Order: sequence, then C-alpha cells, then structure tokens
Amino acid sequence: QVQLVESGGGLVQPGGSLRLSCAASGNILSFYSMGWYRQAPGKQRELVASITSGGRTSYADFMKGRFTISGDNAKSTTYLQMNSLKPEDTAVYYCLMVDPRGDYWGQGTQVTVSS
Repeated sequence: QVQLVESGGGLVQPGGSLRLSCAASGNILSFYSMGWYRQAPGKQRELVASITSGGRTSYADFMKGRFTISGDNAKSTTYLQMNSLKPEDTAVYYCLMVDPRGDYWGQGTQVTVSS
C-alpha cells in the first residue's frame, strides 16, 4: 500500500504564496507521474499540475505561470509552489500518484486565500 501525505496549506492573503509538499511512503514502485488536483466547495475536482517521473510537466490553463510543480524522485515527493494567489484558488488541494498498480490519493490540504 502507498500513502500520500500533503502539507503546506493554510490561510494566505491575496497575492501571497504557499508551497505545498506531498510525500509518498509505503510499498512504492517506480511511478509514472505525480500531480496536484484541487476541489473547491460545490465544484468538481480539477487538475492543477502534474509531473512525470522523467520531469515532464503539465499545467491547467488557469495557472498562467503562477504555479510551479517540481519533484524529487529519490524521495517520492512532489512540490507545488503557488505564487500570486487569488481568492478563487481557495480549495482543498490533493496529491495524486500514478504507478503500474493504479492511482493513489492523499487526504488533501486546505488552501484559503482571503484578506
């Protein structure tokens, strides 16, 4: 079994920054990708960004250069640097790992952008 633990969420003012971390542990195999999704109240979960084990990244259009995903394969960890945060970025952010056995999700970390 694989466990994912997110950290780094919290309350931040508009225009501020946060760095989320997601660490995988347990019976980890070589994974295909890790990524971040978010879900705001009353909305569907949506992709924020993802990174393959080879370092290829992809981002949702709403990022517009504000967020950066990175990863450390040796530590099975991924990071999401979020800058210029807006109130509409408020959501629970979830980490996802995809490996040959399937998908693994973390419990989520709350990000609230408010003055």
